[in-house]
Amino acid sequence: MKLHIKNMVCDRCIMVVRQQLQHLHLNVDEIALGTAIVSPEPDESQLLALSSSLKLMGFELIDNDKQQLIERIKNIVIQQVHYNDLSKNNTNFSDLIADQLFKDYAYLSRLFSEYEDITIEKFIIQQKVEKVKELLEYGQSNLNQIAYQMGYSSSAHLSSQFKSITGITPSQYKTTNNTGRKPLDKI
Repeated sequence: MKLHIKNMVCDRCIMVVRQQLQHLHLNVDEIALGTAIVSPEPDESQLLALSSSLKLMGFELIDNDKQQLIERIKNIVIQQVHYNDLSKNNTNFSDLIADQLFKDYAYLSRLFSEYEDITIEKFIIQQKVEKVKELLEYGQSNLNQIAYQMGYSSSAHLSSQFKSITGITPSQYKTTNNTGRKPLDKI
């Protein structure tokens, strides 16, 4: 049985969800961001127990098809922004999302906006800004290098988007206490 799980956004999340499934004596046949395939098919009491234990850890079982699509969109964006070098693949997010979900991008965009009160494009920018914060904190790259790595046309474009989201410039962020990062599942 395939389970869809909200807020599963990193490898650590996968590990925690796997542990919870195994604790309920379910075999994890496959697990990835946002989904787990288990056997045998969980009974009603196992699903209730799983739902409760996941909720305590900030996750949620999703049974609505539209919510599943939204979670899949989020996972695609997070995977691209946080785990890939955007300079190498010149990512067109609208094509990527539509191709991976086999749906019309206009439909996905409307659905996402309706449920999340934000556009997919704004969500992508927010994810990029969080990744930029992380890279700034590491201090190993300058702003031009970060802009290139994140697929921006220039450091000025990056700075403009960063300031529109955070209210401060990347340089100001770097010189402050760096306390403005958000968990990926809270964006």
